[in-house]
Parts: sequence; structure tokens; C-alpha cells
Amino acid sequence: MVGVQNFEPLRTPAKLSTILYMGKKTTPQTPKLASLLRTLGDNIRLARLRRHLSTIMLAERAGMTRMTLRAIEQGAPTVSLGAYANVLFSLGLEGDLSRIAKDDELGRKLQDAALMKSWGA
Repeated sequence: MVGVQNFEPLRTPAKLSTILYMGKKTTPQTPKLASLLRTLGDNIRLARLRRHLSTIMLAERAGMTRMTLRAIEQGAPTVSLGAYANVLFSLGLEGDLSRIAKDDELGRKLQDAALMKSWGA
């Protein structure tokens, strides 16, 4: 058979830690991250319902399929950040995007510690 001699089964831990999802590679997420994405999806769904928008209407406004919107509302990690942003924009919630990673307490502490070290304190 052609190509069979070059077949290498997935055996290494690095290859096992990658999941193929609809043809795309993705790494497994932590339970905390999965919960956060589900909460985000729930919040998006509730915002849509408060505005009395159907999934078809919001998907059209956001420039995506109804299936992609459904995945977003379920908190799917495989949907692009851009798709999430389009939905938030379509709901008038794009201002929420500017708050992501805005208050980086740990990063500021690390930066301050590095500055203190470089000053010899």
C-alpha cells in the first residue's frame, strides 16, 4: 500500500494533548476556562433575548451562520474571538471588549518588582 509505511500512530504526550475539532487543532481547556466561556455564552444569549432578537436576526447582523451563533451561546472555545466580538457589537456591547485584561494587577506587580530590582532596592 502506498503511504502506509510512513504511518506514525499518535503516541507521544504532546500529540495526545491536542484535540482535532472539526478539522482544527485545539488544546484542551481547564474546567475554569470552560465555565467562563459557558457564562459568556449564557450572557450573550440573555442579552439577545432581552432585545427580543431571534437567533436568525442576530446571526445576520453579526455576519455569521445560526450554527456559529449557537456555538457562541454555548461558550464554544473553537469560535474565533472576532466572531464573539461581532456578536457583542451587534448587541451594542462592544464596550465590554475594552475591559478585557485592562486591570492587570499581577502584571503591574511583576513590572514594579523588576523596576525595584533594576534600581538595586
